[in-house]
Amino acid sequence: MSELPILEFILKNYKNFNARATRDALLAYWRHIEAGGRMFWALAGAMSSAQLGITLAPAIRAGLIHGLSVTGANLEESLFRLVAHHSYKDFPDYRYFTKEDDTRILEERMRRVTDTSIPEDEAFRAVERHIVPAWKKATEKGERRFWHEYFYELVQTISPTQYQGDPEACWLLAAAQARLPLVVPGYEDSTFGNIFAAYVRMGECSASIAKSGIEYMAAFYDQYRELSTGAGIGFFQIGGGIAGDFPICVVPSLKYDLEEPAKPWAYFCQISDSTTSYGSYSGATPNEKITWDKLTKDTPMFVIESDATIVAPLILSALLECRKHPEQARDLIARLS
Repeated sequence: MSELPILEFILKNYKNFNARATRDALLAYWRHIEAGGRMFWALAGAMSSAQLGITLAPAIRAGLIHGLSVTGANLEESLFRLVAHHSYKDFPDYRYFTKEDDTRILEERMRRVTDTSIPEDEAFRAVERHIVPAWKKATEKGERRFWHEYFYELVQTISPTQYQGDPEACWLLAAAQARLPLVVPGYEDSTFGNIFAAYVRMGECSASIAKSGIEYMAAFYDQYRELSTGAGIGFFQIGGGIAGDFPICVVPSLKYDLEEPAKPWAYFCQISDSTTSYGSYSGATPNEKITWDKLTKDTPMFVIESDATIVAPLILSALLECRKHPEQARDLIARLS
């Protein structure tokens, strides 16, 4: 039996269209890692609620991911899956729901995310009881942290007896343990961003305890310089929006705003089904990024127009096989690619 069944499946079957783009992006990713390169991921959408952590967390632990930019929602929802997994409800027939159906879900104190739902009391309010004291303590001491640092601390201090989800599938826990560079642009646009704003409005917390997005970028300059040494760092993007738009701009900002040399991103792949209507940056081809000096004509570039919940686990699983059996992976790729 093959030790690399997913890699073999992709190499044998993914020949054209989005399948080919998936195969080529996977192979270029692995070549970059084998050459000593690093990879930075951007997570938009509801990837944590969709349980991408099942493959994302092992990939972090295996050294296949070296930094992340995530929405505030993805950050907190990874924690929700860890502490409230059993209380989630799934709705496979959501496409046929009426407004009355969704009203009943609201009355059950569930918050639907496509075909699943986050439990208000077991997730939002349970985490609130833990994180608000940390905010208040920081307010009293005049301390300031990045948004993710509060969650890094919390996810590592929660007792395993409080876990409902599999800790091996919690990407936030894996990232915190690895002390991975993390950027959370626009974190105000999240449930806990709203909760934090409410405590600020009530005068119980100071807004200044959470460092700003500008400070995130200022810190990311140095992180990017370190990450891009050697073979450089690639950019793997799921979806669009600020999670991807914010960190990829670090290269032209270093060059034009700080007037300092900076390596371009060494690889680019985006999984997205966005179109380029109305100038949608999320649906723009990678070539457009050349004009903004984020990529070059020599950067390996891939666009996979598909569902990230299908494609990303396949790519990550194949990469994990390659990491575990590198010699066999080289032989199989040479034979089948």
